[in-house]
Amino acid sequence: MNTKYVFVTGGVASSLGKGIIAASLAKLLQARGLRVTIQKFDPYINVDPGTLNPYEHGECYVTDDGAETDLDLGHYERFLGVHMSKANNVTTGKIYHTVITKEREGAYLGKTVQIIPHITDEIKRRMLLLGKTGNFDVIITEVGGTVGDMESQPFLEAIRQLQWEMPEEDLMSIHLTLVPLLRAANELKTKPTQHSVQMLQQAGVHPDIIVCRTEKNLSADIRRKVALFCNVKPGYVIQSIDAPSIYQVPFNMHAEGLDNMVIEHMKLECRPEPDLSALQAFLDKLYHPKSEVDVALVGKYVELQDAYKSILESFVHAGAANECKVNVHTVHSEYLDENNLEETLGHMDGILVAPGFGERGLEGKILAVRYAREHGVPFFGICLGMQMCVVEFARDVLGYKDACSAEVNMLTQHPVIDLMADQKSTTIKGGTMRLGAYECKLDKNSLAYRIYGKEVISERHRHRYEFNGSYLEEFEAAGMHASGKNPDTGLVEIVEIPSHPFFIGTQFHPELKSTPENPQPIFVSFIEEAKKHRNNA
Repeated sequence: MNTKYVFVTGGVASSLGKGIIAASLAKLLQARGLRVTIQKFDPYINVDPGTLNPYEHGECYVTDDGAETDLDLGHYERFLGVHMSKANNVTTGKIYHTVITKEREGAYLGKTVQIIPHITDEIKRRMLLLGKTGNFDVIITEVGGTVGDMESQPFLEAIRQLQWEMPEEDLMSIHLTLVPLLRAANELKTKPTQHSVQMLQQAGVHPDIIVCRTEKNLSADIRRKVALFCNVKPGYVIQSIDAPSIYQVPFNMHAEGLDNMVIEHMKLECRPEPDLSALQAFLDKLYHPKSEVDVALVGKYVELQDAYKSILESFVHAGAANECKVNVHTVHSEYLDENNLEETLGHMDGILVAPGFGERGLEGKILAVRYAREHGVPFFGICLGMQMCVVEFARDVLGYKDACSAEVNMLTQHPVIDLMADQKSTTIKGGTMRLGAYECKLDKNSLAYRIYGKEVISERHRHRYEFNGSYLEEFEAAGMHASGKNPDTGLVEIVEIPSHPFFIGTQFHPELKSTPENPQPIFVSFIEEAKKHRNNA
């Protein structure tokens, strides 16, 4: 069977959920026994989101092979339970970088390099690249941004050309759009959808299916109207109504017949019905919790939910595993001080100090660490959060009052967190951190080993700074244990305080591997301990 290609575009507004629709369709096809993957094409000129502020683009997701990618790849992995790679996220920056490099090397034999055909040819090459491996029956490609954006036009032109070049049954176009509810008239309006599809068609791309994001059920009349004016088959206009959980969306899309439409159009041979039993079991626990906990997420990008998307999703997964509703209270570390510390954290059942970069908000994170350590509150620090618990311990237990990370204070006498040796000669910022999956060997007499149940684990990283090993003996003697280390370099990956009920910090990002069907072990244990803390309070 030839590899089939599905393209998902969006219109009217951003953040309608193209990634969730793409992931839901992929989940449905996978659950029917097909081999599926998803890729994201982003129109921005950055080569990757690694140098973007989280306020600009949300969380930077990291894959096993060290790619810094769009956060939608996190959704893809969480829905499918398979690992994405560098090939699954392509930006305009990567496209232009490739074409310009080839031009400098003389690859175009003196020709004038233009958007058409050179840029669009490179886009098409990337769009079809994964299909050439023979590992997939269906490849779903999400195009970022919205129809009408100037930067999206080369991507739409590439899809137009592929629609012309490929057999009809090998390619489908799905367009996600908005049908807003005009509350003054209590009426759903289809005109934005009509205009969006018209713009898509002006670019030469003809959608096979229109998915309408809506707050209210679409009537048969509205569906027929959209189908008529947007030139799609009757019945190929479906709704994506607001759901209580993103993991409900595959079930909603199956009820709307999305997977059946794709299978019929592409003549795919697969099971007659998807097996979603494991996802349904997860939702049953999620929707019917037997307890609840309050957890503080202490960070400096809390105004934007997408900045900590994987952490928030990991709490959802761990909560369901514990049959517990996790109420996440975001705490802006920049505004946390001695005066509001007790009021803010005193009623929490667990404290997680989030990752990040730079000096802003660090002292608030250190205060949160100290509060958790001194009050016996379950604590979990990730990346910078782990580094700040090292700094706090050095200051308040070892007595090094000026202890700090060299990232923010290069003149400190006690750089307990220091720049990694292989980073000291690096001047280029993009894609040069310690990235991707690395092994970690656990001490068998540790909390980390009890959590994972095995001696060697593999987790994903994104950092330049590390625990300064010259201080390790002092920390160990004072009660902070390095329970996980890289087996090749000796880099400290995990610290914990054995005398504390639950205190663990990880240099890696465990949230990047959590899925509904396989929740991340540290998050599961953290919520379990938060439940105990609540019951004992």
